[in-house]
Amino acid sequence: MPLKYQKAFAAALDRVKTEGRYRTFANLMRCRGDAPLAVWRAADGTQKEVVVWCSNDYLNQGQNPVVLDAMHRALAETGAGAGGTRNISGTNHYHVELEGELADLHRKEAALLFTSGYVANETTLETLARLLPGLIIFSDANNHASMIAGIRNGGATKQVFRHNDLAHLESLLRVAPASAPKLVAFESVYSMDGDMADIGAISALAKQYGCMTYLDEVHAVGMYGARGAGVAERDGAMDGIDIIQGTLGKAFGVLGGYIAADALVVDAIRSCAPGFIFTTALAPVLAAGALASVRWLKAHDAPRLQQQARAAALKERLVSLGLPILPTPSHIVPLIVGDPLHCSAISQALAAEFSIYAQPINFPTVPRGTERLRFTPSPAHTEKMLDDLCNALRVLWARCELAQPGAAPSDDERVLRLGLAS
Repeated sequence: MPLKYQKAFAAALDRVKTEGRYRTFANLMRCRGDAPLAVWRAADGTQKEVVVWCSNDYLNQGQNPVVLDAMHRALAETGAGAGGTRNISGTNHYHVELEGELADLHRKEAALLFTSGYVANETTLETLARLLPGLIIFSDANNHASMIAGIRNGGATKQVFRHNDLAHLESLLRVAPASAPKLVAFESVYSMDGDMADIGAISALAKQYGCMTYLDEVHAVGMYGARGAGVAERDGAMDGIDIIQGTLGKAFGVLGGYIAADALVVDAIRSCAPGFIFTTALAPVLAAGALASVRWLKAHDAPRLQQQARAAALKERLVSLGLPILPTPSHIVPLIVGDPLHCSAISQALAAEFSIYAQPINFPTVPRGTERLRFTPSPAHTEKMLDDLCNALRVLWARCELAQPGAAPSDDERVLRLGLAS
């Protein structure tokens, strides 16, 4: 490689490292049947058991024997891969069953599988823009990078409304051409701050101005609603959403993404989306595992209730320590550090000294100055694990000379931090 290219890559990495944003992969091996435990291998070759506090396998479905048994059976039946794209020999019966199960979950006519939630968002939004010439997409300011990429790649006109600000959204809708096709794209649970959208109100506003609605439920499917269909199900708002996008790689514990919508919409995306047409199909063993997970969570509400109880307990303990968590009504517990170097240092010390793994979240995932640790308690986190985490954070917070914990907040402060204010 010519030296000038090497220098450019080295300079880019130096900037990231200087700003404290350089990321390293955690070499983890999850322990089957012992979630949330994993074996962590350090750079020097040593290894130790750690408690994972930042997994997106929110309900430990990746460890559910029902899911694992289904995957073993599928592997024995079909082998490893799909063997092709969905259009060229790659459609397996497990794909067909899973799409039917997902359509039923969201009370829609049809569903379509993708290889990831990112691909589902990017490909669908890009294709919608190409199918609807002149489309204006009204996008929440905090939408995921995959949604932003899809809107940009499709060439649609983008109008960004302030995060969860319905008044701002309506002001944009009011001046948009009445004859133009329009779509409002937003999320139910925003993963970094843990806050939620008012799905019913946004849907009503969209309907008033003749807009389609596109809802990303990736951090909510499996987690909310009587059958785990997400916040829209919990709030009785699924009928107001035209296209629901979800993932199989978080609460369902496997891999893949999907959309659910009217059969006509799904068929149009299936027939016209390059990111679907030219991609090898999801491995049947993964589809079988996801199918078992979706079916199981439809019928079992206990893990959702247990997870919410764990999240509430962690929030209460961190607030009691005086630590600056963001107020959140969801299962996500963001602890604001506010400095990339301290954030990385605390994460490293948690693993090295306390056998706790929590990944630092730095820019560009979150804005500068809001660097954080993002905790996602699971039903399997014990009281002792909660105690160990909070004790470790108390020690490390003082070591970094951040805002000192220990002084109990006032009742008003406690209510705000726990996200309980009306």
